[in-house]
Parts: sequence; C-alpha cells; structure tokens
Amino acid sequence: MPELISLNESSFSVKDWDEFVANSDNGTIFHTRHFLSYHKKNKFEDISGVAVKNKNIHSVIPAARVKRGSDFVFVSHPGASYGSFVVNKDLAIKEAFDLVEQLETYADKKGCNKIELTIPPIIYQTKYSNYIDFALIKNGFEYKKREISSVVQLDFADDELLQTFRSTARTATKRAIKQNVEVVETDKFDEYYEILKKNLKMRHDVNPAHSLDELLRLKKLFPSKIRLWGAFVEGKLAAGVCNFSANNHVVLAFYISHLEEYQAYRPVNLLFYEIMRKYKFEGYRFLDFGIFTVDMEPNWGLGRFKENFGARGIFRDTFIKSL
Repeated sequence: MPELISLNESSFSVKDWDEFVANSDNGTIFHTRHFLSYHKKNKFEDISGVAVKNKNIHSVIPAARVKRGSDFVFVSHPGASYGSFVVNKDLAIKEAFDLVEQLETYADKKGCNKIELTIPPIIYQTKYSNYIDFALIKNGFEYKKREISSVVQLDFADDELLQTFRSTARTATKRAIKQNVEVVETDKFDEYYEILKKNLKMRHDVNPAHSLDELLRLKKLFPSKIRLWGAFVEGKLAAGVCNFSANNHVVLAFYISHLEEYQAYRPVNLLFYEIMRKYKFEGYRFLDFGIFTVDMEPNWGLGRFKENFGARGIFRDTFIKSL
C-alpha cells in the first residue's frame, strides 16, 4: 500500500511533483506547484501530500488546511479550479481504495476533521475511469455539489464546425466574418481586463476572481499555456477570452468579455469559432467553457449561450466527508 506523507517532509522536490503531474493520467496545471506558487506566501496553510510506493511517487494531492467555523477542513485545493488525487494511467481499483484510506489517516494527522475534494471532470483524464469517485463513495464520502461544466468536443472536420453551432450562432459568426472582425492572440491584458471588470460589474455585480497583477503573474509563469485571444474591430479590442491549457488535451476558457457597443459585430461568436479551430489544430480534444451553475443552481441564459457553440454538460464534482 502506498504511504501518504507531506511533500515538505518527503525527499521529493517541487520539480519531481510537477514532472509527475505532467506525465500523469489526470493532472492539470492547477495541480502543479508552479501554479500554486502564484498565490501570496502564507495565504494557505499548505498540507499537500505525496503517496509513495516502492520509493517512487505513486500519486500527489495538493491541499490546504482551512478553518471554517469550528471545523478544520482538508481542502484540495482552495486556490485552484480542481484538486484531488493526481494518478498514473494504470491506476488499479485497489490502489484507488488504498489512496482514499491513506487520505483519511493523513487528514486526521494534519488536524482536520473534514475533507473536501473537487475532482477534475472526466474529460481531463487520458484513460477514462471512475475508480477514485467509486472509492470515495464506498468510503462514506458524499457529494457536496455536482456542478455542470459546458464542454465542446473538438472532433469536427474543419469545414463542418459551423454546422455544429445552433442557427443563431452560425448566422452571427458569418456576420462577424463579413464585417471583417479579426481574431488574434494578443498581449493587451490591461485593455482586456478593463472590459472584463466592466462586464462582470454590470452583469453580476462582482469583480474578477483574479486581479490583473495575478493574471499577469500567471501568464509569466505559463507563457505558452495561458493565452489571451482578442476579437478586433478596426484595431479596437471588442471581445476577449483568456484560455488556460489545463493539460495536453483540454483547454479551459476563462473570463469571456466584450464591449456592448460592438455587439452588432458579433465578435464573441467569431472569437470562439476561431479558438476552436486553432486548438483543434494544436491537438486539443476538448474546450471546457466552465460551469454555468453555482451551488447547483443553473444560470439558464449562460447555459443556452454555451450550447449555441455545441457545448454539452458534464459533472464537476465536489466530495465531502466528516472524520
């Protein structure tokens, strides 16, 4: 059975951890120490663990201990979209059960009386498996929530992409092309962020989860994996989306935003049309639009918007257990 120990107490380095994630079955940039390092020092009480078997890394789990009322919760991970175990492509079902058993012992040793895990949706796996989910349920974990994330399969023929869009989106995309909207990768983060702030404030009365400084820091950490795409009208940035290449086959769309005064040009439609074409060409299999539910309550308009581009819903699950 693998032994789960603290990364800080192990002989493994940050480089060892990130190399394991890069070669794993289900790891994402959100699991890497490189990504988690962008948070300010001491923002989280890090209790990340390494499962060791035959002196090698068998699995890793990023985590922090978070105080919520009278509880101390093992959370994987509060500073990332996804957490839970990162595993090898050949994980066996008994190994999944062993990892969950080790997790409960480890969390207890770290002074936690609850465990909360948000696992990557199944599309982030190379070899599809629900072994970890099954092991969690069989060991008394429950679903805290099952959010719905909108996903587009990038399996279209190049000349058939528009046919996968709903009719209104097809018409809008053609309109953008006729009006000479141009979609390119850009470094105009400052300009984009101002549009983003305005959009979120107007539509949801919230601010972006990341500050501009944090976004720029992440871009510096992952220059080839975090990319800003802009739709331009006569040189003016009319719409943008910041994409995170979460692993080698899934790209995650963050922060879609546009200027209302350029809506007639339909820049967002062409933006996603071109993004899908580009990422498919680069070998990606899925575009994850992100969730359109909050605490399992659907935002119907947002769901319909994403479905216009051929998106379908898959679960993004969060498990919880009291020890």
